[in-house]
Amino acid sequence: MEMMNRQAIERAHAMRAEQPLADRATVRGWGPGVRRRRLLGIGTALGAAVLTGGRPAAAQTERRRTEDWPTTLHLPDGFHPAGIGIGPAPYAYFGSLLGGDVYRVRLATGDGTLIHPGFGEGHYAAGLRVDDRQRLFIAGGWGRTITVMDGVTGRVLRTYDVGVADTFVDHVVLTPRMVWCTDAFAGQLYGLPLGPDGELPPRDGVVTLPLSDEWEQGPLDGLTATGIAATPDGRALLVVNIHARGGSLFRVDPATGRARKVDLGEARLPTTNGILVHGSTLYAPTVSDLAVIRLDRTGHSGRLVRTVTDRRFDTPVAADVYGNRLYITNARFPLPPTPQTPYNAMAIPIPR
Repeated sequence: MEMMNRQAIERAHAMRAEQPLADRATVRGWGPGVRRRRLLGIGTALGAAVLTGGRPAAAQTERRRTEDWPTTLHLPDGFHPAGIGIGPAPYAYFGSLLGGDVYRVRLATGDGTLIHPGFGEGHYAAGLRVDDRQRLFIAGGWGRTITVMDGVTGRVLRTYDVGVADTFVDHVVLTPRMVWCTDAFAGQLYGLPLGPDGELPPRDGVVTLPLSDEWEQGPLDGLTATGIAATPDGRALLVVNIHARGGSLFRVDPATGRARKVDLGEARLPTTNGILVHGSTLYAPTVSDLAVIRLDRTGHSGRLVRTVTDRRFDTPVAADVYGNRLYITNARFPLPPTPQTPYNAMAIPIPR
C-alpha cells in the first residue's frame, strides 16, 4: 500500500516555491460582472493556470529523477476513469464515472490506493484538479456537485450543489482566485470564488456564469461544453464546444460570460474532453490521439503544430503534467465497463 504524508507535500511545495519570481505566473485581477446562483453580482479574479518550467538545472534534475518512473499506471479493474489531477507532490488522482471513487497513484512507483469510496450509484467523479494545498476539486457529473477533498486523507472538505435536474458538471480549471467547472448540457459555467489564502466559499457562494455572444449551445439532449482551461496570460477561460462547427474552442470573459470563437485555422475538436494549457501550449485529447495547439498569450488564436498518436491510447480523455511528462487517462469508450474491465493511465514526454 502506498503511503503519503504532509511532510512530502510540504517538501514538494517548497521546491516549487524556490523558482525565481520571473518564472512564476502573474496574477491579474478581473472586475465584477458574473452572477451568483442567487443572481448577486460579485467581483472575481483569475490568475494564470499555467505550470512553469523553472531553471534549466532544476529541469535536468527532474528529468533524471523521473526517467525511471513507470510510464503506465494501472488503475483498479472496473474503475472507469475520466479526469486526472496532479498537484505539487508526485501523485496523480483519478476519479471514477461509476460511483465517484477517487484513486491516488504514486508516480514514482505506480503504487496506488483508494482514498475515497465515492457516494454510490448515480454519483460521478468526472473532471478533477489538484491545488498547491493538495486539495482536490471534483466535478460531480449527474450528481450536480463540486466536491472539495483532502488529497492526503480523502476527507470531504465541502460539497457544493449546482445547476438543475439535467445538469452534468464535467471538467475543472483552477486559478489563484477562482475554480471553474463546465456544465456539459447547459450554456453556463459554475465557479467557486476563493479567499486571499485559498479559503473556500460558503455552500451558497457558487457563481453561475451564463455563456453569451458567439457561444453556440447544442440541443437539450446533446453534449456541448466539455474541457476548460485558462488562457496563457491568465486573463480569460478557454472552453471546448464539441457542438459548434464540428468542435471549436471558445475564449470566455469570466467577468461577463461573453464567448468568442478562438481562431484555430482548420483544426477541429469534435471529441475533446479534458484539456490542459501548459505554458502557451494547449493539449487536447480526442478519441484516438492528442492535439497539440500553440496559442497566442491572449488565447484569441492558435495553430495545430502536431498530432500525437501512441499505441497505448485507448480513448484518452484528460491530461495533466508532472516534471517533463504528460500523464493521460484512458477511458476506453465505448467499451462497456464491467467489474473485470482493466483501466490505466499513461505517461509520455511532454510534446513540444
